[in-house]
Amino acid sequence: MSVRSKWRAAGDAIDPLLVPRRRLYTGAMMPGIGLGTFGSDHVSHQAVADAVKDAAAVGYRHFDCASVYGNEAFVGRAFRELMESGLNREQFWVTSKVWNDMHGEGDVIASCEKSLADLQLKYLDMYLVHWPFPNHHPPGCDVSSRSGAAQPYIHENYMRTWREMERLADRGLARHIGTSNMTIPKLRLLLRDARIKPAINEMEMHPHFQQTEFFHFLLDHEIQPVAFSPIGSPGRPERDRTPEDTTPTEDPVIVAIARKHGVHPAEICIKWAVQRGQTPIPFSVKRMNYLGNLRAAVSDPLTDEEMNEIGRIDRNCRLIKGQVFLWRENQPWEDLWDVNGEITPR
Repeated sequence: MSVRSKWRAAGDAIDPLLVPRRRLYTGAMMPGIGLGTFGSDHVSHQAVADAVKDAAAVGYRHFDCASVYGNEAFVGRAFRELMESGLNREQFWVTSKVWNDMHGEGDVIASCEKSLADLQLKYLDMYLVHWPFPNHHPPGCDVSSRSGAAQPYIHENYMRTWREMERLADRGLARHIGTSNMTIPKLRLLLRDARIKPAINEMEMHPHFQQTEFFHFLLDHEIQPVAFSPIGSPGRPERDRTPEDTTPTEDPVIVAIARKHGVHPAEICIKWAVQRGQTPIPFSVKRMNYLGNLRAAVSDPLTDEEMNEIGRIDRNCRLIKGQVFLWRENQPWEDLWDVNGEITPR
């Protein structure tokens, strides 16, 4: 038996060819749903790696990783096993991200090379600047933690980081580069000054936080919106929870639509995201959940009326507020997000 003949899809797998794809401005096609791998604060690295391997068996071909998750070496072993069993590298899409403490000259490329070594890959399909600030924090810290050297968004500094991103793209370490946790004012400056513009922006989006203006801004500029926390991040860290948070999977509209379709409300959130045109990257290590999410992306679509109903339940409820990245004492978290349409001053 040849090595290549060892690959076997699961008996209940979804055909990857049925999964919607997003065309990037380069012409590359990105699978329209992925598996997130951030969960190392409450599940083991090995559990995440096992989920990646089985998710590939049920039809996932898009995996969203990051150095700060701390599990890339484990995920890399899963990728190696998948490729050794016969799954071709060109068949799947892998994203990783540079963390905030590696924004300096030379650091971005070093970080990308470390991710490649850990993930046991020769190239990444996408590499992102994880946050537009160099501010970082210790693992497991509480919401009051602040970096002693924290600073606001400084465009000249961000552009130095972006030039390093462009260099790694020139070298072929990443086939595409992109942004994460950005805002319209910040992206306007980047689009003005970049030699290679971002191909995607990764951002929080779910039925209670639809970011409609930003969503259309991205599409108008041929930047694909990728949605983290697409079902409302029920497993998010405690530091990201506040009393005013809402839960999209408990919204009466979502629950009623889920009942009509005979599925869990989380799957309605995934259907809405895929049909709207964003790329959700839900995280779960439970097979029932990640298989259900993938099935939701390819079957039993929502009606136009149901899509419109969900469009009306936006509560502008950001769940991942990012307080640990603030740079002043007693500062509102909204300063990170330029809610008034202007970059928050230094």
